[in-house]
Amino acid sequence: MKPHHNLAETKTPDGARLSLHEHDGSYCIRLNGQDLMHSVTSASEILLGELAAAHLSKNASARVLIGGLGLGYTLKAVLAKAGAKALVEVGELMPEVVEWNRTFMAGLNGRLLEDPRVQVRLGDVVDTISRARPASYDAILLDVDNGPTPMVRAGNVRLYGPRGLEILKARLKPGGRLAIWSASPDRSFEARLRAAGFVAEAVPAKLFPTAKRSAYVIYIGDKPASGV
Repeated sequence: MKPHHNLAETKTPDGARLSLHEHDGSYCIRLNGQDLMHSVTSASEILLGELAAAHLSKNASARVLIGGLGLGYTLKAVLAKAGAKALVEVGELMPEVVEWNRTFMAGLNGRLLEDPRVQVRLGDVVDTISRARPASYDAILLDVDNGPTPMVRAGNVRLYGPRGLEILKARLKPGGRLAIWSASPDRSFEARLRAAGFVAEAVPAKLFPTAKRSAYVIYIGDKPASGV
């Protein structure tokens, strides 16, 4: 049996233990010992990127914000659709996660951070969104936590309330798309998306492509092309 390796660990701003593990070529990030994301169950992260970037090929200079680097799978999916002149900003709270991608996981997706279209923004993505100008982004993707019910950082709940959705909509260009990863269905959140003026859809997401059942949900919110 091949050994499990604890490669690195750090503390989140809330004091939780975040750690990186490797086993037989696969990688896992854990929060207080609980799996947060795993390279062998990355289908939902890839789907998040594919759904958000579905329309980007029509815009060679699209601007995208990804909240949460994770293991880099969402970034990979977005870059596959983005044009040569696109700008893909990656907001990551934990500098250690960026470093882990560049070092331990360079052979996974970490080298994508060297792509000239990618710009890493360290810090709370909530602050990045708040500071952005209106109509800045063609797409905003959020995988910063467990979805509308936060697990890593309690302050992330600000993103999912009526005021947070109002700000997110304002930061999107007309016709822009918001995509949010969620660990479970949340009908009240879907209702809030619609109340905020988004054309909303809940897309089931699997742990891995051959799974028979969906485990997660990707919430899509499209800003009307004529919206403000």
